Amino acid sequence: MKSKLLIAGLIAAAATGSALADTYNIDPTHTYPSFEADHMGLSVWRGKFGKTTGTVQLDRAAKTGSLDIVIDAASVDFGLESMNAHARKPEMFNVEKFPKVTYQSKSFKFEGDKLVAVNGELTMLGVTKPVTLTVNKFKCIMHPRLKREVCGADASAEFKRTDFGLNYATPAFAPEVKLAIQVEAIKAE
Repeated sequence: MKSKLLIAGLIAAAATGSALADTYNIDPTHTYPSFEADHMGLSVWRGKFGKTTGTVQLDRAAKTGSLDIVIDAASVDFGLESMNAHARKPEMFNVEKFPKVTYQSKSFKFEGDKLVAVNGELTMLGVTKPVTLTVNKFKCIMHPRLKREVCGADASAEFKRTDFGLNYATPAFAPEVKLAIQVEAIKAE
């Protein structure tokens, strides 16, 4: 009997905990994943993706959450249209076959009340690998115009593009990529 009560209590606690999570929708007009990649050791090319959607679930009391992001690979933008067109081709982002880049969290890491990292998986070119986002800044406010809570973050990460099959021009172009992600999300009504 005690074990049944314990199981029922754990189920109730889990249900209560998940009910406290708030849902936030990524604001596509304030979210731009950007990246830096080597250009033959001569310079660093910087680009961003202009179309991002997704949701964040956040339970600050339980210090848990989830993050699901979808990036439109065809929205890659280096600020030079000929480079954008090249990046969309099969030898790079292959946007016809792989139109989306996704990131799904596995866990959030907090230090005290501060969100400091998100452990998750990046899927690009059909390959899924673990990538940890370091949260450099995180803040939530009551937005004065929207009259809803808005949370924003600045996050960064590093990975090797070759781990995902993006092997274009290696070894002349180094495989390391740095991500810098600005994101804002609006609390769902």
